[in-house]
Amino acid sequence: MRLTRPTVLILSTNPAFAREIAAHWPADPNAPEFTVLDQGLFRELAGGNYDLAIADATSSETRFALKQVLAAAGKPAILIHSEDSLNSSPPPQFTTGYDAVIELGDRVRQGEKPFWPAMASLLGREILRRAQAEARACDAETVCEAAQNEATLGRYISEMRHNVNNALTSLLGNAELLTLEAGLPANVVAQAEAILNMALRLHEVFRRLASIEKELSVAARQPGKEKAQGHSAAGGW
Repeated sequence: MRLTRPTVLILSTNPAFAREIAAHWPADPNAPEFTVLDQGLFRELAGGNYDLAIADATSSETRFALKQVLAAAGKPAILIHSEDSLNSSPPPQFTTGYDAVIELGDRVRQGEKPFWPAMASLLGREILRRAQAEARACDAETVCEAAQNEATLGRYISEMRHNVNNALTSLLGNAELLTLEAGLPANVVAQAEAILNMALRLHEVFRRLASIEKELSVAARQPGKEKAQGHSAAGGW
């Protein structure tokens, strides 16, 4: 299964912020596509087509507004803010059904160099990996459910095959007798031959189903046989 490339939305009024994020993201086939949106348009995030948002809060007011909108958007998000905004008083609490906004302060440093770009990249990659794993699991569950439904239908057809085959045998015999009956009108003979031909086709279909059923049965036993042979070989050592 081939997954589409994820999209990372960068919210900032500073072009250098987006460049820092992209520069610290490893260039590999799984790297996301970056979309930059001016911070003034962040209220349009609801229902946005992105997988992860990384926002730059330049003030205390912007930080809290961004956090509320990002949470309400229902997508994973990383909110990076300044050290000054950490000391500001929080606004009134708001409720949301999604709490996946991770906050990073740029006070986290490594020597004199800001550490937040590398940290944001690391967190972002892990968030996207998890989202892709969940998508794969969801697809696998869907495929498994479809396979189970098909298996149920196959078992039902297999169980009904014997009854239908018995009915077809009777139909074939009677249709063949009608075609051999002397003195019947030509149209009746033609209809009997049509019934005979259709019954023969159905008989062939069910014969193929029986063959497939046998092949599946052999294939189902094969893994157990190979496993038993492997244990025997291991025991020989």
